[in-house]
Amino acid sequence: MRGFTLLELLISITMIGLIALIVTAAVRLGSRSVDGGERRIESLERLKNSIDIIESQIMSEIPLSYDEDGNKKYYFQGDRESVQFATTYSIWGNQRGYVLASLKVEVDNTGKKSLRVRESPLIGGVEAETTLFDRLDDIYFEYFYKDPTEEEGRWVREWTDEMNMPEKIRIGIVREKRDFSIILPIPSREKQIQTAQTTFKGR
Repeated sequence: MRGFTLLELLISITMIGLIALIVTAAVRLGSRSVDGGERRIESLERLKNSIDIIESQIMSEIPLSYDEDGNKKYYFQGDRESVQFATTYSIWGNQRGYVLASLKVEVDNTGKKSLRVRESPLIGGVEAETTLFDRLDDIYFEYFYKDPTEEEGRWVREWTDEMNMPEKIRIGIVREKRDFSIILPIPSREKQIQTAQTTFKGR
């Protein structure tokens, strides 16, 4: 019976080592791919849930006003990096009546942007705050303005009309070099007329 030579044993050991190295690398790569996929799914799910929350708040927006030095002013305020409005929808679900929702864009030390939301009950209760979006390349708000004398409206970056509400709000999101936007309509004027009778004194 012929045995293995030293050279043949060395070649066999080397081949086994190479195969083991390739298999180990493939397993690690597969594990990283699975982990990355799970993180991506979790991130997309959180993004979807955050969009649902904002949509629910804006669709439940109420054009409430307050009195300041004898002047009637709406709670609604908006610019490119923040928006504030009264709504009947509370994220935490434990606030009674109307809450003042404030959405604000913040930037971290890496240049990534997040969106913070703060709820302040207009009568009683306590404030609550949380982060909806995080680690975005960009996020911004725009408002659809239409003058009664105009046939077509336009998108503006800041809402300066203190007597009226925008018809729609657009939320622009840039994530992983992908730019997309969400357009949310403000409740109809019929609903506004029914609810705008309530006026709060001061903030």
